[in-house]
Amino acid sequence: MEAAFQYTDVNNELYSQVRDFSGSQTLKDKSFDAKFKLINESNNFPQVAVGLRDLGGTGRFASEYMVVNKLVTRNLDISFGIGWANLNGNKISNPLTKLSSSFERRNSKPNLGGQVRLKDFFSGSAGYFGGLEYSIPNFHGMKVKFELDGTNYQTESRPLLQKSKINYGIIYPVTNNFILKLSSSRGDTLNFGFSYSLDGGSKNPRKIVKQKKVIIDRPDIVQKVTKKSDENLYKASLLYLGKQGVNLQKASLDGESLHVVYAQSQYRSPALSAGRVINVLNQVAHDEIKTLKVSEINGGLGMFSVSMDREIYNRYDLHDSSENLNQYIETSAFNFQELGHKFNPEQKYPAAFISMGPDLRSQIGGPDGFFFGDLKWSVDSEILYKRNVSLITVASYGLYDNMEKLGLTSNSVLPHVRTDIIDYLKESRDFSIRRMQLNYFNQLSPSFFYKLSGGIFESMFNGFGLEALYRPYAKDYGIGVDVWQVYQREYKQMFGTRDYETVTGHISAYYHEPRSNVLLTVKAGKYLAQDSGFTFDASRIFRSGLRIGAFFSLTDISEEEFGEGSFDKGFYFWLPVEIFSDRHFKKTFGWGLRPITRDGAQRLNYGYPLWGVTDPSSDHRLRRRLGDFYD
Repeated sequence: MEAAFQYTDVNNELYSQVRDFSGSQTLKDKSFDAKFKLINESNNFPQVAVGLRDLGGTGRFASEYMVVNKLVTRNLDISFGIGWANLNGNKISNPLTKLSSSFERRNSKPNLGGQVRLKDFFSGSAGYFGGLEYSIPNFHGMKVKFELDGTNYQTESRPLLQKSKINYGIIYPVTNNFILKLSSSRGDTLNFGFSYSLDGGSKNPRKIVKQKKVIIDRPDIVQKVTKKSDENLYKASLLYLGKQGVNLQKASLDGESLHVVYAQSQYRSPALSAGRVINVLNQVAHDEIKTLKVSEINGGLGMFSVSMDREIYNRYDLHDSSENLNQYIETSAFNFQELGHKFNPEQKYPAAFISMGPDLRSQIGGPDGFFFGDLKWSVDSEILYKRNVSLITVASYGLYDNMEKLGLTSNSVLPHVRTDIIDYLKESRDFSIRRMQLNYFNQLSPSFFYKLSGGIFESMFNGFGLEALYRPYAKDYGIGVDVWQVYQREYKQMFGTRDYETVTGHISAYYHEPRSNVLLTVKAGKYLAQDSGFTFDASRIFRSGLRIGAFFSLTDISEEEFGEGSFDKGFYFWLPVEIFSDRHFKKTFGWGLRPITRDGAQRLNYGYPLWGVTDPSSDHRLRRRLGDFYD
């Protein structure tokens, strides 16, 4: 699947005819496209794909298409397709009308946006298009392209002149990731562009080279020392695990088995963190210890345990192979208990962790102007008062913004839980506090977790409440519930509140599909504007930690009450920081977009949701990443 979101500047048409509303700004049309590959190319058969353009938008550029693609020689690639609606420029009869007369007519009027006209798909008149791409030999990968344009420019509200149906261009790869493009279209338009591609799906091999696992000098001498007493063994484990960036929390020696409980904040892969801890213990532990067991905790919650025979560990480590580990490694859920351990190193509390950097907020696509934003200097901090008690704070100070011209006020008939965004953006341009949330984590069993939270949850609401999650370690599902008493914050985003308060909460069902690594989530309950309904979310998590997803919500308010867009929907991605680094980091940064900001179907954005906190507590996730075990 390929997906794209874009804004088109329709520069021969105004945003609106009301100058007091949108001034002289040209029309901006947003759209979402999707393409699905149906058949892979083979020696005797072409690749086949189907696509949808301007899906769920105004329909101004809506079209559907089917296309085949074939590499006919080493350097020549050709394609041919049939398109509908905006792609019917080279008209032919719609072949689907032979299947059903329902494909004969199509609603050609643009809508207000947000509505998916399923009955119009592949309907109305059709047209053909085609193209070829030739790779120039021995010229650094340069390609030339020729296209028979299938676009019908007469379907637009203000038609464009098309002097030629033949478009052509060149593509020049400066590097494997950075590509320059130059082309001519419609016989009178010169286009220039560039693209940068990033592999967000694979793990980064540079980290293995730059951030190697700990290799102890003369482990034989260390083992002679650790054999003299259990205390020496515990302290040596504490010392060398610290050099690996791992904090030993508890340890016990029971006969021939050494068990270590640890916490860490840099390795995203549970298999990698467990493998690196076992690597250190294997070098530290004397020869009378036959089994190594490690258990990870996060926020004072038990995540998982991994147990392994040292002889088998050394056998596979010698060949740097983790292919057959599944049958030899033992994994289980872990219920962390403070008592019952022989070695309990003192943990110094409170412990503070601080990071800072630039932060860009934006408002895109409004009638006041296409882009408004402010650049702020943001400080993120976490203070641990105990293993399971923490205060997370996000505060920022404005450096530059262009928000003076923002002036569009809310016309929502619902409580203004989101549509006063302009007031929040403008009045928090100096110092503001986005989050100051106190959390208490605990678990009743290896599969049942809960959290109590209070304080400033997000830019628009503070309050208090709880979240609980049932997540069986060896299963692919989870059930959660959250309930919050919230109060609307003042526009300055400090400690004051406004006169709106409500109770909000949801019951959540999670299902992780193991083959595709897709997470399906359904949340049903009461939203911030006191409407009730459900939110469906689908996301895929890649090997690197990249997560891409989309969602939609339906509640008990009408389309008229919701306003433009009809219902809430959007997409997002979370990108691991370590993709750009040769070191391991757990941190991510994300970006998401709701095409329309309305008050319906809005959930509370609180920090540290339990499904994310307990992410390592999954047997499937650990075993799926066993290839990281010896990294």
